[in-house]
Amino acid sequence: MKNQVREEPKIVSAAERQMQAWARSAEMHESLGSAGEASSAATHFGPFLTVSREHGAGGGAIAEMVAKKLGWEVLGRTLLDRVASRYQLSRPLLELVDETKASWAHDVLGTWIDPRVISHEKYITHLRHVVVAAAQCGRVVFVGRGAQFFLPATAGIAVRIVAPEAYRVAELAERYGCDEKQTRRRMKEADTGRRDFVARYFQRDIDDPHLYDLVINVVHHGPAAAAEMIFQLCSRLKTVRA
Repeated sequence: MKNQVREEPKIVSAAERQMQAWARSAEMHESLGSAGEASSAATHFGPFLTVSREHGAGGGAIAEMVAKKLGWEVLGRTLLDRVASRYQLSRPLLELVDETKASWAHDVLGTWIDPRVISHEKYITHLRHVVVAAAQCGRVVFVGRGAQFFLPATAGIAVRIVAPEAYRVAELAERYGCDEKQTRRRMKEADTGRRDFVARYFQRDIDDPHLYDLVINVVHHGPAAAAEMIFQLCSRLKTVRA
């Protein structure tokens, strides 16, 4: 027990040093990236759509409807496939850091125990590259994962899909096959993870309506009408330089 007490501060201190090193590395990477972009020709972006959603509000299904109308590609959970393929990472391990609350124990100690573990910081860096590359090709719908914060707002439309808690619980209970208590717990865990993910890595409040071109309460309009409204906005988009 005494040895554990002596060793614990060393572990925490080492973890904090590692996190600081990652922060410096990320700042250097962003600085170099910005300098490179400034010295090169303007980059083409879009058109694209980003869909933020409350868990159980049906944002993913609405995104699919809009993409079908537009003839665009949908990138939601498939973004993980692209990150895994491009960087030769474990897809199941990416699931552990995808839109989840960050944990220094996972990000530091996990990588010491198993080098295959992906930190949240590394995931964000890789995710940014994949999102930007896809947006440069354009004609793509991003679902969640803070995609809009990597991209120029003038090239795309940002939408938030919301619904009352009772509606979402009913939808999720049917999807999960769980009782109401379990469903509410899973819903709140997902919403909290997404909210913390955006707050930590993009310094934004995911519930701030000013971040979006359109906020839709799906109960008031229904999924099909919501998809049609978004389609009408997206059909006016054009490729822009940034």
